[in-house]
Amino acid sequence: MELNDPTILAQVEAEFRRYEAALIAGDVVVMAELFWSSPLVTRFGAGDYQAGEDELARFRAQRGAVPTGRDLDETRIVAFGQDAAVVTTLFRYPGSTKLGRQSQTWIRIDGAWQVVHAHVSQIDEAT
Repeated sequence: MELNDPTILAQVEAEFRRYEAALIAGDVVVMAELFWSSPLVTRFGAGDYQAGEDELARFRAQRGAVPTGRDLDETRIVAFGQDAAVVTTLFRYPGSTKLGRQSQTWIRIDGAWQVVHAHVSQIDEAT
């Protein structure tokens, strides 16, 4: 298995950036497009949990956009072969003492990159 094929890294980075822009804009249509449409998709949030596309859609519709000023740091993408990748990043919001951590598992399904699992957590920056 080839690790970090540059073409795959570029494809996943583009989709990750698209997701980030949708998250900041509160664009639930694009976020839904980029998450696997399945009862098996899972998202662990900092204070919530969604199992399946229906729960995830309800969560997205109620939540809206993330706070303004979200800043990413140490974003890493690791591609496993041609159809799987993991993206991790740290994030901060202005004025917050929390350090956010986000990981996403991306799989190419029917030719499209989609998040099949996501995990978001926050810790005190001093930790």
